[in-house]
Amino acid sequence: MKDKRNEVLARLLVEYSTQLKKGDVLYLELKGKDTLELGKHIIRLATERGATPFWFYNDDSIARQWLLGAGAEQMKVQAELHMGLMKRADAYIGVRGSDNAFDLSDVGRERMAQYNKLFYQPVHLVRRVKKTRWVVLRYPTNSMAQLAQTSQEAFEEYYFDVCCADYAKMSKAQDKLKALMERTDKIRIKSPGTDLTFSIKGMPAVKCDGRRNIPDGEVYTAPVRGSVNGTLRYNAPSLYEGTVFTGITFTFKDGRIVKSTADSHADKLEKILNTDEGARYVGEFAIGCNPFVLKPMMDTLFDEKIAGSFHFTPGQCYESAPNGNDSAIHWDLVQMQRPEHGGGEMWFDGRLVRKDGVFADSKLEKMLSKENLKSSGL
Repeated sequence: MKDKRNEVLARLLVEYSTQLKKGDVLYLELKGKDTLELGKHIIRLATERGATPFWFYNDDSIARQWLLGAGAEQMKVQAELHMGLMKRADAYIGVRGSDNAFDLSDVGRERMAQYNKLFYQPVHLVRRVKKTRWVVLRYPTNSMAQLAQTSQEAFEEYYFDVCCADYAKMSKAQDKLKALMERTDKIRIKSPGTDLTFSIKGMPAVKCDGRRNIPDGEVYTAPVRGSVNGTLRYNAPSLYEGTVFTGITFTFKDGRIVKSTADSHADKLEKILNTDEGARYVGEFAIGCNPFVLKPMMDTLFDEKIAGSFHFTPGQCYESAPNGNDSAIHWDLVQMQRPEHGGGEMWFDGRLVRKDGVFADSKLEKMLSKENLKSSGL
């Protein structure tokens, strides 16, 4: 059964997400030994379509050994090596399934900031994101099941339902939300601990419908850089660089984070925000709408897609929704607005568009329902 589901998922990644064709070069990064079976399916299907895959095995436990000792020059050389491969690639698939989500917890913040600046930002945030057809996903490891607080067997069932949703139908449903966002100027968000205003006037909205992330299910844009004012309290925990942050609250003035607090690791939070000037400004605003994802599990690729949520991201903006913010970080932090998480309201130009996680437009809500988006392939 799992082999069949890996086949379905691999086909989704190769045929739909990256649209591989004859003559393409695929850069496949496999992170963790549990990803190898899916990787074999991807390599076979890519080759059958006439593409040439390059595969690279990685793991946070391996990366940790290097990060603890590497200096700036070594990071630059590593970036040069990977940049050469990324420049050669037409498409990139990143399958992430490390055994231990906390493998990087004892790598210092200064070293991680250096790594992000010298390696991750140029190779991935700039080259890969802007110049390739890319998709990234997690793979259901036992470690991931533990974060979701369930058995591995139950988590696998959940995982494949979520990841293999009918993304063609999701894409059609998102057209309506995209159009609404692109004709909006002022947004106000209210919820416990939150009263936030900002503008998205003139910013493009981008559908996330299985082309970039698996699972997918969000429509994103960016706030006008200096327009953000008020207070925002995130209620989903965030696992970032091996540290779990809870209860993060930001106060904004003219776009900049002028005050930050957290229920845990407030000192580390400040260090992250001091990475560079752009880390204190927001590069992305996105509305989550995957009905199969309903609770946080400290995995960004899942949590940011939670139906009834939004994320408001300190750091680098996307070229597809540019607000001019540049940073070595891009940290997707999530607030959930369904009743079990405290509820909340989202207003566009003075009109209520979502209350307690449910869209006021009943047609849009139905189009984004589980019943409509259930995959027939599994």
